[in-house]
Amino acid sequence: MNAVEPLSVLDCCVPLARQPLVPGQAAELARVFKALGDPARLRILSLVASHEGGEACVCDLTAGFELSQPTISHHLKVLKEVGLLVSERRASWVYYRVVPERLAELSSLLQPPASVPSPAPRSTPCSR
Repeated sequence: MNAVEPLSVLDCCVPLARQPLVPGQAAELARVFKALGDPARLRILSLVASHEGGEACVCDLTAGFELSQPTISHHLKVLKEVGLLVSERRASWVYYRVVPERLAELSSLLQPPASVPSPAPRSTPCSR
């Protein structure tokens, strides 16, 4: 039986990540991606991120949804628990802001390392 070479060693295959995730990182990121897996939460995050002034309260978000205010508040709580949003209470309203560092962390996982050149086109597929 032949040993299989790791993909990073093969000439034709460029690694897509800088390094593999350790178990703790993978578990934490799975929580974040699970939170973002709900279309309502993904949309809420995008609305908060794009809202004038960079922050929004529940009252700013309810008009764009066919969800109740308590349901939107629940989704905001989930996004806050995974570190994507922070909140600040002002009188009777709670304002939410995106955590830019957290979004940058997620973005860096989805981009190939900058130092890795793109592979040259090959006329034949990789062999293992």
